[in-house]
This record gives sequence, structure tokens and C-alpha cells, in this order.
Amino acid sequence: MTTDRVYIYDVTLRDGAQTQGVDFSPLDKAAIARELDALGVDYIEGGWPGANPTDDSFFADLPKLTTSRLSAFGMTRRAGRSADNDPGLNALLDAKVDVICMVGKTWDFHVDVALEIERDENVAMIGDSIKFAADKKAEILFDAEHFFDGYKENPDYALGCVKAAYDAGARWVVLCDTNGGTLPHEITEIVTAVCAHVPGTHLGIHCHDDTGNAVANSLAAVRAGARQIQGALNGLGERCGNADLVTLIPTLMLKMDYDIGISADGLKRLSHLSRLVDERLNRAPDRTQPYVGDSAFAHKGGLHVSAVEKDPRTYEHVDPGSVGNLRHIVVSDQAGRSNIMARFREIGIDLEVDDPKVARLVDMVKAREFDGYAYDGAEASFELMARSELEGIPEYFRCASFRVIDERRWNAKGDLITISEATVKLTVDDEMYMAVAEGNGPVNALDAAMRKVLVPIYPELADLHLVDFKVRILTPNDGTRAVTRVMIESADSNGEHWNTVGVSTNIIDASYNALRDSLVYKLQRDQSGPDTA
Repeated sequence: MTTDRVYIYDVTLRDGAQTQGVDFSPLDKAAIARELDALGVDYIEGGWPGANPTDDSFFADLPKLTTSRLSAFGMTRRAGRSADNDPGLNALLDAKVDVICMVGKTWDFHVDVALEIERDENVAMIGDSIKFAADKKAEILFDAEHFFDGYKENPDYALGCVKAAYDAGARWVVLCDTNGGTLPHEITEIVTAVCAHVPGTHLGIHCHDDTGNAVANSLAAVRAGARQIQGALNGLGERCGNADLVTLIPTLMLKMDYDIGISADGLKRLSHLSRLVDERLNRAPDRTQPYVGDSAFAHKGGLHVSAVEKDPRTYEHVDPGSVGNLRHIVVSDQAGRSNIMARFREIGIDLEVDDPKVARLVDMVKAREFDGYAYDGAEASFELMARSELEGIPEYFRCASFRVIDERRWNAKGDLITISEATVKLTVDDEMYMAVAEGNGPVNALDAAMRKVLVPIYPELADLHLVDFKVRILTPNDGTRAVTRVMIESADSNGEHWNTVGVSTNIIDASYNALRDSLVYKLQRDQSGPDTA
């Protein structure tokens, strides 16, 4: 067991947002940050303050974390300005976080052609900015942009840049393979050389995957002495992406025996976290993703199955449960029980593994997920399904019927407007209620109509609000008849967040299912009864 500590720095929320087709909302960022915190990573880079409204919104209302440290990203001072008179640098320093990461040029070609300044001025920009910031923040990171390209062409200059950062007080100097074109043997050679000038305990590595070597390059850097790894969940990032932390984390822990600050229990959250990120981005998870993919521990009949059943080490390089995944025997599926039991423990349900109810729930989850439900991103719906099957849930209300009408027209000013109107008939304690409400969309109108009935009976629902709504088409080849999955994120005044899911060929029906689960989850969690006062 090595005593070396390797630190994990997640860039999903900033660098991962550069992925084509990915558009994080502030709510997405906060939710993912909380999950990364639960996993136990050391640093979470939240974004670039001042760069866009999403990042500004995130830094204005930072999630509360217990383990991870939030970091803000920005640039060194600009040429011709002092550090204390640079608006961009001071906006970075104004972020209410203790850790900041500055990026600067270390390739003389970029200094000459892109910045068009003297090379010594670039070195001064790096040193001045870090020295100025070191008095105001607990930790400063310097991302040495295009370091490996720069080192290959002019090693003395590239080294001079990183030494300036380290000498000025940078806690971490991060060597960036920004173009993703460096190979593992080159990483080993160059990082080893840099360690002679900057201690490995202060060196990090940030690799892109343009040659498919980002994970290998990151591991090579650690072997050569670097003690921080930057990467993104599921390999998100511009072009071909960043080094995939979902692969790096278990490899460092289970294969290389490094201490990365993540517990064995934390590691079991990895598969859930990977799938949750995909669900929030409306992306189909990669079935063949190492460690966490649905096929990562799948065995299809014949000799493989018999060998695995005798000794899993035959075809499984690690225990699937160690990363929160499970074995999948294609021809005689016994998978799922351990995963279900883990979820039961999280929600406080105590059952023995051989209880017949567990097997019944495993089958139920499989059937529902085959129909399109995704419980990795909808824990509240999973808990309701489980508790309903195991112990029963009160019937807080029953929907006898609902109707939604959309009207598209021009108003008196000649503006085109669309108004949705919903009518609901709900039964509570054998008494029928009807309500009508308008909204700026069918789901909003349906929600408003249900609240008209339910809030007077269950006042605690007044502080429930929907914070996110996502739709994913599950069968695109079916055109307008496609099966639709709706994911709703809800919250209350206590700061609690929960996610629910609905599936149907009718998007309004799917939305109602998710909305109903959200309301019932709130009532069940608060152990509510009708207000009879």
C-alpha cells in the first residue's frame, strides 16, 4: 500500500460544459456538485465567474458541501495591467470560494502569436497574478495551458512558466495536455523532468482524450510523480473530452492502491453518479463504459457464465458491487438484488436479502426500466414504488380525471399568445373536488389545478415547487407516437430536493405521473394527513 495521497479535481461543471450538446443549468450544476461531494472528491470546479449567466447564478447560490472544496476558474492578469487593476482577475477573486484556478500560457508559440507580447511579460503575468491572489485565497492552482506542446518545442520556457507559478505561491501547478496529442511515454518522460524543478506533491495533470489516451496519460503522470488528477465525469469535455474520472477513480483505488480520499462506501456511489449525470443531460448512458456500464460485468451464456459462477475473478477484474454496479447474466438474469438492497439501506428499509419481497421488487424494477423508467435519476419515485410494495402508502388523493386544453391566439395588441387550461377531478377521503387553473404550459396548468384542491387540505404542499423539468424521447423511430420519459426535480423551503419520473406515449400523462409522485413523496416524507381543522 503506497502512502502517497493523490487528489481528485473534478472539472465536469466547467470544462465538461464545453461538450457539444451539453447545456448545464445552475440547478444541474448544484445537483451534480452535491453528488460529487457525497462521492468524496477533493475539489469541484464550479465554473468561470463573470463568463456567463449560468456560472454567475451558480456562484451566487453555492450548494452546501461537507467534503469537497469548490473552486472558481479564471485567467491571469492581462498584459499591460497590474494584478489589482485587472477586472477579470478581481472578478475571480470576488467568488465566495477558498480555491481558485488560473489558466495561463506556457507555449512560447501562443505567447508570440496569440498574445503578441514579450515572453518575459507572460512569465510576469503568471507570477504577479498568483502572488496577488495568494494573499486572498487559501489555495491557488495554475493551469499550465498547452504545457506539453510548449515543453516539446521550448522546454526551458515552459519550465520557466511553471516555476514562476510555483515560486509565487501556487499550491498546485497543473500540466495541461490541452490538445490531447501527447502519448503516455511522453507524459512519463516530461512529468519526471518537471518533478526535478517542482515537487510532485505540487504537480497536477489535466489530459484531453484526442488520441484516446487521456486516462492512460493521467495514470502515467501519477506514476511519474504528479499528485493531482483533473478530469470530468463520463469523460465530458470539448472535442473528444477530458480524462474520465469515472474510470480513473476506481483504477487508482482498486488497481494502483492509491489513497484518493474516497471511502469504499463512497466508491459504491460511482455507477449511480455516472448514470445520474447522463440522465440530467438527457443522454443515453454508455453501456460499455468501464466499471459502471450496463455491459461492464455482463456475461452471455456458455463457458463464461459457468466460469464466473465458480469464481468471479475468471472474467471480472473487480467486484461489480465495489463500484455500485452489478453482474448481469444475460441468459439467466440474477442481477439486481444487491443494488436493490443498497437502495433500501439508503432510504431506511430493513430487509433480509432472501426476503421474497426483494425478488419481487427486483422483477418490478426490471420491468419498469424496460418500459422506460430510470430510477437512478429519480430516487423519490423509486422509494415510493418500494414502500408501496413493501409496507403500503396512504392514498392521499386519487385522480378521477384530468383534462388539459391549449389555446393559441392573438390578443388585442396583436401578440401571439398560448394559454393552457387544466381541469382536474380529485378524490380525497371519499370526497370529490374539481378545480380549473391556467398556466404558461400544460404541466404548469395541471400543477396549479391540483394545488387548488390539495393545498387547503395539505397546507405543507404550499412550499413545494418544481425546479426542473426534462423530457427525453425513448423511441425516436416512432415519431410523434414515441414513448416519452419526463423527469421532474422538486424542492421545498427546507432546501430538500427530490426527483421523480413518469413514462408514457402521451407527454401530458408522463408529466402527470412524475408530478403526482412529487406531491405524494412530499406528503409521505412529512407523514401528512388531511387538515381537518
